[in-house]
Amino acid sequence: MAEAIDHSTLSRLVEAGAIQGAHIVGQPGGWSVMVRYGIHERPLAAQRSRNVRLFRRFETLVAYLKGVGIARFDVDAAGYDPDTLKTVRRPDRSEALKRAHEAAAYDAWFREQVQASIDDPRPSVPDDEVRAHFAAKRAALRQRAR
Repeated sequence: MAEAIDHSTLSRLVEAGAIQGAHIVGQPGGWSVMVRYGIHERPLAAQRSRNVRLFRRFETLVAYLKGVGIARFDVDAAGYDPDTLKTVRRPDRSEALKRAHEAAAYDAWFREQVQASIDDPRPSVPDDEVRAHFAAKRAALRQRAR
């Protein structure tokens, strides 16, 4: 497979007026784009995976190309098979989102508890008094243990 180009490279090529054509190719499960510039024809790559980017919906692809500045292209739908649209399931993301929501709920509960303690109208005892009180109790217990 030819080296793929990413979105930023495609944008720069369009700005430079170097794009000679775009060819949309139907794939099982979606649509890919082949971009022609100079003597090269390269597929558009996905941002993270660097694999050939596959658009599930034709309308999304058209909107993407028009947004980049490519309004004319040809389409080869021979390989397109809508029955093989893959639904990506990400149980790992579901679990991560569940943990994030639980953490946010715990954080909110914890902050409420701290604020309730701060707002408590009962008088508080300064730390040094409490330390002195319990130091005296420990000393008394040590005295009795001898």
